[in-house]
Amino acid sequence: MTPHFDIRNIPWQPFGDFPHFAFRILQVDMQQRIADVLFRFDANQQIVLHRHKALNHTFVVQGEHRLYEMDGRLREVRPTGSHTVSPASEAPHREGGGATDAVVLFSMRPQPGEILYEILDDAGQPIAEITLETLQAIFEAQQQAPAVAA
Repeated sequence: MTPHFDIRNIPWQPFGDFPHFAFRILQVDMQQRIADVLFRFDANQQIVLHRHKALNHTFVVQGEHRLYEMDGRLREVRPTGSHTVSPASEAPHREGGGATDAVVLFSMRPQPGEILYEILDDAGQPIAEITLETLQAIFEAQQQAPAVAA
């Protein structure tokens, strides 16, 4: 039998009230300034508009990772096994899964003083910032919470 990656074994958590994705923080290293996070993007959906404000390495573990322009047009498709290194960008976008849920490993590497993500409303106006310290606090809380797989 071929080994199978089973996303049900990962204790996912929602990202606030934002629909169509969940995450699991694997580790946050405040000294090295690296956070490794698995994101699960729902199939055929788009998540909240945002900007990546720090260097991101991504690896598509499962499915198809799709990136969309602010207006909803498909920008890029990354198949399973794709590795991408993306610098910080002012270009807002949405992300999502293809025909099936996508699982993507993000390794975020902000410089001191950089935020990780800027969450935007549909008009492109900032509504929240996510920092390495934000992820560290979530990670610490995640370690204390009982595990619940999806």
